[in-house]
Amino acid sequence: MKIKLAAFLGIALTAAVLPIEAHHSFAAEYDASKAIRVTGVISKVEWTNPHSYLYIDVKDDHGNLVTWTCEGGAPNTLSRRGFTKNAIKIGDTVTIDGYGAKDGSRLMDARRITLSDGRSFYSGSPGDGGPGDPGKP
Repeated sequence: MKIKLAAFLGIALTAAVLPIEAHHSFAAEYDASKAIRVTGVISKVEWTNPHSYLYIDVKDDHGNLVTWTCEGGAPNTLSRRGFTKNAIKIGDTVTIDGYGAKDGSRLMDARRITLSDGRSFYSGSPGDGGPGDPGKP
């Protein structure tokens, strides 16, 4: 009995001191008043939970290439909306509508992804009033 109790306490203590990676809210990281659109070439794709990420190379105002990190929904959610990892590849040109990071970095919450052939996929919910929403005036 003492061995089981010691093992339980050891596991509980270990779990208590491990860092916890919390899921963040939109408002914690993004600014709903910073609607932006970027067009660039996909340089990297992370199809991971709880969020997917597209990294796109974009020319800035001075003609320099900068990389934007575009956070999207979970792969399962995107797949249910028709946007699969096979829909894109490194080197594809995309336009992404979303919201910029509060800290002004090149990080955005990707709401709509438009491929060069004109197909659009929503990372947010269609009709949520976000950038690129067809129902938004």
